[in-house]
Amino acid sequence: MQTTYIQTPIQTADVGGIPVAYRRIGVEGTTPIIYLNHLAANLDGCDPIIMDGLAKHFSIISFDYQGIGLSGGSSALSVEEMAQETIALLQVLGYSKVHLLGLSLGGFVAQTMLQMAPHLIESVILAGTGPAGDKAISFVPRITFYDMLRGFLTGNDARYFLFFPKTAEARYQAKAFIARTKSHKNKDKPTTLKALLRQLRAVVSWAKAESQDFSNVKHRVWVVNGDHDRMIPTAGSHDLAYRLPNASLTIYKGAGHGAIFQEAELFTQQAIVFYKANDPLMNNVK
Repeated sequence: MQTTYIQTPIQTADVGGIPVAYRRIGVEGTTPIIYLNHLAANLDGCDPIIMDGLAKHFSIISFDYQGIGLSGGSSALSVEEMAQETIALLQVLGYSKVHLLGLSLGGFVAQTMLQMAPHLIESVILAGTGPAGDKAISFVPRITFYDMLRGFLTGNDARYFLFFPKTAEARYQAKAFIARTKSHKNKDKPTTLKALLRQLRAVVSWAKAESQDFSNVKHRVWVVNGDHDRMIPTAGSHDLAYRLPNASLTIYKGAGHGAIFQEAELFTQQAIVFYKANDPLMNNVK
């Protein structure tokens, strides 16, 4: 494998006859971390600081959902379909146990996988996400298109507005993050408007869904967000941490929806500690 995420080539796995694009980096022989990406994100949207930091201790895999980037098929219209796609990919890659890192929409997928395939999962980080049935999540399409328009009118990447608060420090971190994600040697295919619209339908369906029962979830879960998340309100993170029996909660002050990008180095250090503490293969490793 390559030593850095931006140098890592894109590979393809055949999942039920559909090519699924992915990148894999890190230490072989460890429990892999599966990175579940946010709305409209392709492989290039992952933060190299986070990916490279985790890869020093674990194998980490990012992938394009079907219909996104270089993956084939059409984008799923429900979170449940995305979870099924992910489980099928894990089977093709030969993984029987994984850690999950779900960001935003990816956090919805991770929550669903906890219900669908708990036997596959060691531990979970839920970042910038919220529970099914949270009505506030239904505003995501409106916020997304508004900030896409702001990006177009100002010449900025939409993530500059979507993921980061208006403070000078946060906007500085926004520019640094966006620059990091545009330095790949082997670039992925941009997300199409059709794929975005289909994913937004899945997001709205999640907001309208029945609340999930987490009472039987035994996994350790770390819920992370910023205190200024305007896409998926921070209150949803508090709700998740309260309802998941073995959850802990961290709220980064002055951070927004992209809190893990804004505090990338701190988050990565904390994530390594979390995964090691909840990994049978790593508990004896100093």
